[in-house]
Amino acid sequence: MIELIQQAAELQSFLRERGWRFCIIGGVAIIRWGEPRLTRDVDVSLFAGFGGEEMIANTLLAEYSARIDGAAEFARVNRVLLLQGKGGIPIDVALAAFPFEEQMIARATDFEYVPGISLRTASAEDLIVLKAFANRMRDWTDIAGVVAKQGSALNWHAIRDRLDPLVLLKGEPEIIESLERLRLAAP
Repeated sequence: MIELIQQAAELQSFLRERGWRFCIIGGVAIIRWGEPRLTRDVDVSLFAGFGGEEMIANTLLAEYSARIDGAAEFARVNRVLLLQGKGGIPIDVALAAFPFEEQMIARATDFEYVPGISLRTASAEDLIVLKAFANRMRDWTDIAGVVAKQGSALNWHAIRDRLDPLVLLKGEPEIIESLERLRLAAP
């Protein structure tokens, strides 16, 4: 696990040196807010806006190896740049552009994972929004872990304010129903 945290810290330093806005999401952020689970990659949300994707992808690809052929084109189309860090650790860079993503990055805070290594991660509430929107089985397991660990510290009003418009766009109202069941079952 320490290698993963070190890789995230190296990536974070690279992003900060360029003055880029970002936050750590995914399994590494879950370690902070929820029930720790095995994770093998570093996920980051990096604000690219619309039109900045190519410069960001090219800069990252000059430092990190691509995990797939045509990684820059894949990133342009799918808004995710698939990289490989030192030691073979996968890095997924989500190229953020939407207001929710920009605000999530602005709300992110630092957390010391191990002595001397702090990482900037999304808030617990924003992590729940991301995971609920993705709506995969493992995401609901992660959400349940965050709800169990954070309990009454969670701002459910903020979660719904952020998630409701995204769910409306996605057209999957069952996401809200699933989240409400978890909220009501929380201690």
